[in-house]
Amino acid sequence: MTANPPAGLRADARRNYERLLTEARATFAAQGTDASLEHVARRAGVGIGTLYRHFPNRHALLSAVFEDAVGDLLSRAHTLLDAPDPCTALVTWLREIVTHAGEYRGLSRALMSVTTDHTSALSRCSDPIQQAGAALLTRAQQAGTVREDITITDLLQLTHAIALAAEESPGDPNLADRLLTLTLRGLKTG
Repeated sequence: MTANPPAGLRADARRNYERLLTEARATFAAQGTDASLEHVARRAGVGIGTLYRHFPNRHALLSAVFEDAVGDLLSRAHTLLDAPDPCTALVTWLREIVTHAGEYRGLSRALMSVTTDHTSALSRCSDPIQQAGAALLTRAQQAGTVREDITITDLLQLTHAIALAAEESPGDPNLADRLLTLTLRGLKTG
């Protein structure tokens, strides 16, 4: 799911696209996903109009930036579908979501904002994550280890909220794991 430039771009437009993605990744990692898009364009050596020609809004740029991480999460979810313990597989995957979200300040907030907005460009990232997570959740529910009334939407919202809480408490590196453990205890049957 790597973010490739759209087909048919001239060589200079392709270079601009790639520079914008490189600089957006660096800027978002350093300053968070709310960083100035003007700053991203300036670092890439292009004008803001060029950024908006390639990425019509912030969510389109975020989607392109996070496609690699989403690809990793989807691949991991597929692998975990064969794990012997479905509940452990689900928990492992949710921990990996928290870890990935921690790489970019504000990513969890952005993903939370599009959980049910399938028109957002960022839904290109969130929709496949929901589908992959639903498969892991369903497997754990069918094994009788996770309550039937849990939905993937609720579970991902909780996971993003945990990542956001950890982001806001950088002095407590174990916070995310503690909160995730607490949450998961409430998911289990019996």
